[in-house]
Amino acid sequence: MVEDSAAVSSAMRILFESAGHRVSIAASVADALSVGTRDPAALVLLDLTLPDGNGLALVAPLLTVGCRTIVALTGHDDEETRANCVAAGCADVLVKPVPARELVARSAKWLSS
Repeated sequence: MVEDSAAVSSAMRILFESAGHRVSIAASVADALSVGTRDPAALVLLDLTLPDGNGLALVAPLLTVGCRTIVALTGHDDEETRANCVAAGCADVLVKPVPARELVARSAKWLSS
C-alpha cells in the first residue's frame, strides 16, 4: 500500500490483514521504491498524490523490480486521470473512497490473475 495518510494506511492494514494478506505500507515515492525493491508485492494499491511526487512515477520502477499488479487509488474521477494511469501500466483505477467490501473483492481478483 502506497498511501500518505496514516489513518487510511491503518484502516487498509487492518482490512487486508484480517483477510489474510501480508501488508507493507509506504508513505512516499522514496519509501515505496525502497519497500518495493526489498519486497516486491503481488498487488500494490497506489495513491497518486504523495508528498514527494506523483505516484504514477512509481509504476514502471515497481513493475521492473517484480511487483505484479498495480492499482491506482485516486480522488480524481476523470477520463484523463484514468487514461494516464492505464498508460503508465496500472491494471485498474479506483476512485476514493472505495467501499471496503469492493476493495477486498477486487483485490482477490487481481491477486488470482
